[in-house]
Amino acid sequence: MMDAVWQAPDVTLAADSTRVLNYERDPHNYITQLFGNQFPAIRNGIFNVHLSKGIIVQPHWHTNVTETVFVIDGEVVTSVFDPFTQRPLIYRLKPGQVSVFPKGWFHWILAVTDRAHFLTIFDQPTPDIVYGSDFLRFTPKEVMNRAYCVNEDVYEKAVAPIRESVILGPPIGCGQHQVNSPRQGREPQA
Repeated sequence: MMDAVWQAPDVTLAADSTRVLNYERDPHNYITQLFGNQFPAIRNGIFNVHLSKGIIVQPHWHTNVTETVFVIDGEVVTSVFDPFTQRPLIYRLKPGQVSVFPKGWFHWILAVTDRAHFLTIFDQPTPDIVYGSDFLRFTPKEVMNRAYCVNEDVYEKAVAPIRESVILGPPIGCGQHQVNSPRQGREPQA
Protein backbone atom coordinates (compact mmCIF):
# COMPACT_ATOMS: atom_id res chain seq x y z
CA MET A 1 0.00 0.00 0.00
CA MET A 2 1.43 3.35 -1.06
CA ASP A 3 1.60 6.21 1.46
CA ALA A 4 -0.78 9.10 0.66
CA VAL A 5 2.02 11.63 1.25
CA TRP A 6 4.01 10.07 -1.58
CA GLN A 7 1.01 10.23 -3.93
CA ALA A 8 0.46 13.98 -3.44
CA PRO A 9 0.97 16.01 -6.63
CA ASP A 10 3.42 18.33 -4.82
CA VAL A 11 5.39 15.55 -3.10
CA THR A 12 8.87 16.51 -1.93
CA LEU A 13 11.35 13.71 -1.34
CA ALA A 14 14.39 15.77 -0.32
CA ALA A 15 15.07 18.10 2.61
CA ASP A 16 17.88 19.93 4.41
CA SER A 17 18.74 18.68 7.93
CA THR A 18 20.70 21.89 8.67
CA ARG A 19 17.89 24.44 8.29
CA VAL A 20 16.05 24.06 11.62
CA LEU A 21 18.11 24.76 14.72
CA ASN A 22 16.99 22.60 17.64
CA TYR A 23 19.53 23.79 20.21
CA GLU A 24 22.72 25.87 20.21
CA ARG A 25 25.10 25.97 23.17
CA ASP A 26 27.61 28.08 21.18
CA PRO A 27 28.67 28.32 17.50
CA HIS A 28 30.65 25.05 17.68
CA ASN A 29 28.15 22.97 19.68
CA TYR A 30 24.68 22.75 18.24
CA ILE A 31 21.94 20.45 17.01
CA THR A 32 19.80 20.86 13.92
CA GLN A 33 16.85 18.64 13.15
CA LEU A 34 14.70 17.13 10.47
CA PHE A 35 11.41 15.77 11.80
CA GLY A 36 8.08 14.76 10.33
CA ASN A 37 6.45 18.17 10.71
CA GLN A 38 9.22 19.71 8.55
CA PHE A 39 9.38 16.89 6.02
CA PRO A 40 6.13 14.90 5.75
CA ALA A 41 7.68 12.16 3.58
CA ILE A 42 10.12 11.16 6.33
CA ARG A 43 9.25 8.11 8.42
CA ASN A 44 11.99 8.72 10.95
CA GLY A 45 13.52 11.79 12.63
CA ILE A 46 17.06 13.09 12.56
CA PHE A 47 19.23 15.22 14.82
CA ASN A 48 22.34 16.55 13.06
CA VAL A 49 24.82 17.11 15.92
CA HIS A 50 28.11 19.06 16.06
CA LEU A 51 30.23 18.95 19.25
CA SER A 52 33.63 20.04 20.53
CA LYS A 53 35.86 17.82 22.63
CA GLY A 54 34.49 17.37 26.15
CA ILE A 55 30.93 18.47 25.33
CA ILE A 56 28.25 15.95 26.24
CA VAL A 57 24.73 15.31 25.04
CA GLN A 58 23.33 15.14 28.54
CA PRO A 59 21.84 11.93 29.95
CA HIS A 60 18.26 11.43 28.79
CA TRP A 61 15.85 8.83 27.47
CA HIS A 62 13.07 8.59 24.90
CA THR A 63 9.63 7.25 25.68
CA ASN A 64 8.62 6.55 22.10
CA VAL A 65 11.66 5.89 19.90
CA THR A 66 14.77 3.80 19.43
CA GLU A 67 17.75 5.95 18.47
CA THR A 68 20.69 5.07 16.22
CA VAL A 69 23.89 7.14 16.36
CA PHE A 70 25.91 7.34 13.12
CA VAL A 71 29.30 9.09 13.34
CA ILE A 72 30.31 11.21 10.35
CA ASP A 73 33.47 12.90 11.66
CA GLY A 74 35.55 12.85 14.85
CA GLU A 75 35.07 10.40 17.69
CA VAL A 76 32.41 10.07 20.36
CA VAL A 77 31.71 7.79 23.27
CA THR A 78 28.13 6.58 23.47
CA SER A 79 26.89 5.19 26.76
CA VAL A 80 23.59 3.53 27.51
CA PHE A 81 22.35 2.03 30.76
CA ASP A 82 21.14 -1.54 30.24
CA PRO A 83 18.14 -1.95 32.55
CA PHE A 84 18.36 -5.75 32.40
CA THR A 85 22.02 -6.16 33.42
CA GLN A 86 22.09 -2.96 35.52
CA ARG A 87 25.30 -1.76 33.87
CA PRO A 88 26.34 0.85 31.32
CA LEU A 89 27.30 -0.24 27.83
CA ILE A 90 30.03 2.09 26.54
CA TYR A 91 31.24 2.34 22.94
CA ARG A 92 33.91 4.56 21.38
CA LEU A 93 32.81 5.30 17.83
CA LYS A 94 34.74 6.60 14.82
CA PRO A 95 33.41 7.75 11.41
CA GLY A 96 31.11 5.18 9.85
CA GLN A 97 30.41 3.39 13.13
CA VAL A 98 27.02 3.19 14.82
CA SER A 99 25.41 2.39 18.14
CA VAL A 100 21.79 1.99 19.19
CA PHE A 101 19.83 3.23 22.20
CA PRO A 102 16.68 1.13 22.66
CA LYS A 103 13.43 2.92 23.47
CA GLY A 104 13.27 3.86 27.15
CA TRP A 105 16.98 3.24 27.89
CA PHE A 106 18.90 6.05 29.64
CA HIS A 107 21.84 7.24 27.47
CA TRP A 108 24.36 10.00 26.74
CA ILE A 109 27.03 10.90 24.15
CA LEU A 110 30.44 12.50 24.81
CA ALA A 111 32.65 14.11 22.14
CA VAL A 112 36.24 12.92 22.58
CA THR A 113 37.63 14.92 19.65
CA ASP A 114 37.00 18.42 18.36
CA ARG A 115 34.57 18.82 15.48
CA ALA A 116 32.70 15.62 16.22
CA HIS A 117 29.77 15.34 13.82
CA PHE A 118 27.12 12.66 13.99
CA LEU A 119 23.50 11.95 13.22
CA THR A 120 21.01 10.52 15.66
CA ILE A 121 18.30 8.77 13.70
CA PHE A 122 14.99 7.91 15.35
CA ASP A 123 12.58 5.19 14.26
CA GLN A 124 9.64 7.62 14.49
CA PRO A 125 9.26 11.11 12.94
CA THR A 126 9.45 12.95 16.31
CA PRO A 127 11.11 11.77 19.54
CA ASP A 128 9.82 12.42 23.05
CA ILE A 129 12.77 13.37 25.26
CA VAL A 130 13.04 13.15 29.04
CA TYR A 131 16.14 15.01 30.20
CA GLY A 132 18.10 13.77 33.21
CA SER A 133 18.50 17.42 34.26
CA ASP A 134 14.71 17.77 34.53
CA PHE A 135 14.41 14.52 36.46
CA LEU A 136 17.01 15.78 38.95
CA ARG A 137 15.70 19.32 39.38
CA PHE A 138 12.02 18.39 39.66
CA THR A 139 12.33 15.41 41.99
CA PRO A 140 11.53 16.80 45.45
CA LYS A 141 14.34 16.57 47.99
CA GLU A 142 11.94 14.77 50.34
CA VAL A 143 11.43 12.03 47.74
CA MET A 144 15.19 11.55 47.30
CA ASN A 145 15.54 11.33 51.06
CA ARG A 146 12.69 8.85 51.43
CA ALA A 147 13.67 6.73 48.44
CA TYR A 148 17.47 6.72 48.74
CA CYS A 149 18.31 8.19 52.17
CA VAL A 150 19.94 11.17 50.44
CA ASN A 151 20.38 14.14 52.77
CA GLU A 152 17.75 16.69 51.71
CA ASP A 153 20.01 19.73 52.16
CA VAL A 154 22.87 18.09 50.26
CA TYR A 155 20.53 17.11 47.39
CA GLU A 156 18.99 20.57 47.23
CA LYS A 157 22.45 22.17 47.07
CA ALA A 158 23.70 19.64 44.50
CA VAL A 159 20.87 20.30 42.02
CA ALA A 160 20.58 24.07 42.65
CA PRO A 161 22.78 24.97 39.63
CA ILE A 162 20.38 23.11 37.30
CA ARG A 163 17.93 25.90 36.49
CA GLU A 164 16.71 24.68 33.09
CA SER A 165 16.74 21.66 30.82
CA VAL A 166 20.37 20.88 30.04
CA ILE A 167 20.83 19.50 26.52
CA LEU A 168 24.52 20.04 25.73
CA GLY A 169 26.82 20.39 28.68
CA PRO A 170 28.52 21.15 30.79
CA PRO A 171 26.74 24.48 31.19
CA ILE A 172 28.84 27.48 30.15
CA GLY A 173 30.83 28.67 33.16
CA CYS A 174 30.44 25.37 35.01
CA GLY A 175 33.41 24.68 37.23
CA GLN A 176 35.10 28.06 36.70
CA HIS A 177 34.73 28.83 40.40
CA GLN A 178 36.54 25.56 41.26
CA VAL A 179 40.09 26.71 40.45
CA ASN A 180 41.74 23.94 42.48
CA SER A 181 39.44 21.15 41.35
CA PRO A 182 41.20 17.77 41.31
CA ARG A 183 39.44 16.91 38.03
CA GLN A 184 40.82 19.96 36.23
CA GLY A 185 43.00 19.03 33.27
CA ARG A 186 41.81 15.41 33.10
CA GLU A 187 40.26 13.76 30.08
CA PRO A 188 36.43 13.99 30.27
CA GLN A 189 34.79 10.79 31.49
CA ALA A 190 31.88 9.11 29.73
